[in-house]
Amino acid sequence: MGKIERQVSEGVTKYYWYPGEKADWIRGALTVLGGGLLFALTIVVTKNSLLAAVIAGTAVQAVVGAYLGRRDAAGLSEFHDPGTERREAVIDGTRAAWRGTLQGLLCAGSAMLVLNMPHTGFLADWVLPFVPSIIGALAHSGGMLWERLAQEVTAEDPKAAAAEPEEPTKELETA
Repeated sequence: MGKIERQVSEGVTKYYWYPGEKADWIRGALTVLGGGLLFALTIVVTKNSLLAAVIAGTAVQAVVGAYLGRRDAAGLSEFHDPGTERREAVIDGTRAAWRGTLQGLLCAGSAMLVLNMPHTGFLADWVLPFVPSIIGALAHSGGMLWERLAQEVTAEDPKAAAAEPEEPTKELETA
């Protein structure tokens, strides 16, 4: 949760709360701007607005899906116990709900963008609107996997890690 502090007068400060962090909003704006530029570039190159909408929507969904997947995985590793820390658990839940709502709105928006382009045929009506959302979901899973692998790879001591697999082998040899 982000906040903006405004000094109204001496001793009086107003706080404005907004969902997410300022850096997340900046990243989101840059991603959407990059998608718009990719849309314009693809239209200039291909002269096909349907293809431009699919490519730009897919690129934005991939970037946002990977980022939100990493955030979800990091949030899961830091999730608080609901029984003991209710306030922190509610904060974790609302952050996850906000990320899910954002990704759902982005999926719906990219499908609407593709559907509103001039097009004809089964592929354009029934397949292409789903492409950005599917890529976004795969990128979300990939982002979660990437973050999870980054958390699991840390090893304390290479000698201790090398010695551990030999111990069960020695036990099996003696049996």
